[in-house]
Amino acid sequence: MQRYKCTISYDGSAYCGFQIQPKDRTVQGEIERALKKLHKGIEVKIQASGRTDAGVHAKGQVIHFDSVLDIPLGKWELALNTLLPHDIVVTAVETVSNDFHARYNVTGKEYRYFIHLAEHRDPFKRNYAYYYPYSLNIDAIQEAMEHFIGEYDFTSFCSAKTDKEDKVREITGMKLTQEEEMLIFSFEGNGFLYNMVRIMIGTLLDVGRGKKDPQSIPAIIKKKDRKAAGKTASANGLYLWRVFY
Repeated sequence: MQRYKCTISYDGSAYCGFQIQPKDRTVQGEIERALKKLHKGIEVKIQASGRTDAGVHAKGQVIHFDSVLDIPLGKWELALNTLLPHDIVVTAVETVSNDFHARYNVTGKEYRYFIHLAEHRDPFKRNYAYYYPYSLNIDAIQEAMEHFIGEYDFTSFCSAKTDKEDKVREITGMKLTQEEEMLIFSFEGNGFLYNMVRIMIGTLLDVGRGKKDPQSIPAIIKKKDRKAAGKTASANGLYLWRVFY
């Protein structure tokens, strides 16, 4: 029995999230369906670095699974991609020790969020960036971002639906870049709570429009109250970009 670590990319537009559900189409369901075909009807369960919500995308999600198949390492990508739908792609496969775990061995993650700043909607970007046709004070947003760096209790930036009791996380890096009409946020940290990035984005957009002061971020964090932060930004702009081990 060999354990394999896979890096996968997927367009989350057509899925009800990553995690398998009884009646809905999910990314995990499609991957396990492909593995079942490859293993001649034998079910193979996968473990992922974490879940993504409906409509959220991934550039570098990581999974692991165990297999008895004697397939050359270089052929695994082709074998899986042939069976997967076109909106899920395996980009790398490697063998790992049996004590490797895609979720429990994670040391950090990077998420990116894309915002389309334009006068008119672009139908070709509708699933891949949050359309936001408002003027933003970029300097104020960057000033506010600095207050997220560090280790804090992020209860104010977490959905009430979370199942995590410990809400302390460390944000190690944040960056904002602009490419023509696209605003790209990058968040790196040792872990992220349910909807955390999307709530942070909603709050930063409030800062950019003058609805919140950049200096209000520390107070919002300190309140540990979801109502103190901004709205949850749309899922379609969010990407799980990289997972660190």
